[in-house]
Amino acid sequence: MYPGAYVATNPDKAAVIVAETGEAVTFAQLESNSIRIARVLHGLGLRRGDNLAVLATNNVQVFDIYWAAMRSGVYLTMVNWHLTAPEGAYVVEDCEAKVVIVDAALSELAATLSELVPRQVTRLSFGGQLDGYDSLDRAADMESDVPLPDQPRGADMLYSSGTTGRPKGIKPALPNRQIQDPGDQMTAMNQSVWGVTEDDIYLSPAPLYHAAPLRTCASVQALGGTVVVMNRFDPEKALEYIERYRITYSQWVPTMFVRLLKLPQETRDRYDMSSLRLAVHAAAPCPVDVKRKMIDWWGPILDEYYSSTELNGMTIVHSDEWLRKPGTVGRAALGVLHICGENGEDLPPGEVGTLYFERDELPFNYHNAPEKTQEAQHPAHPTWTTTGDVGFVDEEGYLFLTDRKSFMIISGGVNIYPQEIENVLIEHSSVLDAAVIGLPDDEMGEIVMAVVQPVPEAEAGDALRDELLSHLRAQIAKYKLPRRLVFSTDLPRTPTGKLVKGKLRDRYSGKVSIG
Repeated sequence: MYPGAYVATNPDKAAVIVAETGEAVTFAQLESNSIRIARVLHGLGLRRGDNLAVLATNNVQVFDIYWAAMRSGVYLTMVNWHLTAPEGAYVVEDCEAKVVIVDAALSELAATLSELVPRQVTRLSFGGQLDGYDSLDRAADMESDVPLPDQPRGADMLYSSGTTGRPKGIKPALPNRQIQDPGDQMTAMNQSVWGVTEDDIYLSPAPLYHAAPLRTCASVQALGGTVVVMNRFDPEKALEYIERYRITYSQWVPTMFVRLLKLPQETRDRYDMSSLRLAVHAAAPCPVDVKRKMIDWWGPILDEYYSSTELNGMTIVHSDEWLRKPGTVGRAALGVLHICGENGEDLPPGEVGTLYFERDELPFNYHNAPEKTQEAQHPAHPTWTTTGDVGFVDEEGYLFLTDRKSFMIISGGVNIYPQEIENVLIEHSSVLDAAVIGLPDDEMGEIVMAVVQPVPEAEAGDALRDELLSHLRAQIAKYKLPRRLVFSTDLPRTPTGKLVKGKLRDRYSGKVSIG
């Protein structure tokens, strides 16, 4: 399945709409545009297995380019446009892109990027002319919209968030089929698990360079549904768009839920949510109290999944299951789940260890980093892979995440998982965001430090610090309490909700003031 299959039956239906402006591209336009761009790429010499890099805002033309890549057999690397030019150039060069396409809205970034990427890389822009870039729009207008005779299915090759160290390219094997042939894993999952059909209207409030929004939007289009993309997340605007566009399906990250819940009750009550049949969330752990409040508000329509850009496995939990087992991220829906100890041994239910998913074949490789691929593999079972998360399963096979292995704090020889402390902090009405990190300490090895971003109306100071520590004491063990608690006007998160803890450690190591 792919969007072109719906041109005969629904040519004028919107395949994608920009929420803020109402700008739309129909299925007929998407098919024609993507064929023309595929011909441009073919004319530039791109063939099956080559790479295309794209830097773009949440622009409707992203999907023209996406489906052009998917019908050309090439790898598509969406580059995070929030990166600095050197960081973006690193991704373009590392993925070995033969062509880079840049949104004209990113003119400042594009100018510097053009100077940094290798000379042999062809530079194209869309949505306007950029110095140093040829016009993709003009080139595509000169092409036919008759499909090329050979349309091998491509794949995305996305980069990890880079929360620790440089991002890694995640390279799956290219599928051995044509664009019109069935077999896409994410599309099948959306159809079989979440019942997506051509009647669905999907709201995407997150950046399209991230795996989940990009892949889910593409899957909805492949099933004939309409995608509504937000340029940027705003909690009240999201509610407005659910009502305006009669959204049936949406996907969120927990920080969005926190900000939705902090809207005044009269604001929340103002909008009609009745069209929304399914709200999926993922990407970061969701505090139990936050999810329970969302279910109380929206009803038992929240589904959660745990996965990764590597897509080496997946767990899923529906609201009714979660209400019986608060905190779980579900049971395995893709791959066989294993919890393993330090030596790779399978651990029994209830014991915390590293998460591995068992697959028939190795599901990915880290591009240009065979040592990273090897690190992700189980020492005795090469097709079992991990992304470094830690957790346990119960007797029924429900997974409970503890934290990322790299985030674990060892203080006085005791393992402390920051996520637990962060979840309790975020429940407090005066807290907009919170992060917990470990800092070096001569006596304890590491000490626990909390960095709190208060809500705008809260006054950061000793009184709030004491209130938050008291709040923590009531819910977590004494040895987990932060030895230091500081306030910040912002926390470094990726736009998809993941804390960039390396930046926090750099910010506070050796220069923390506790007031």
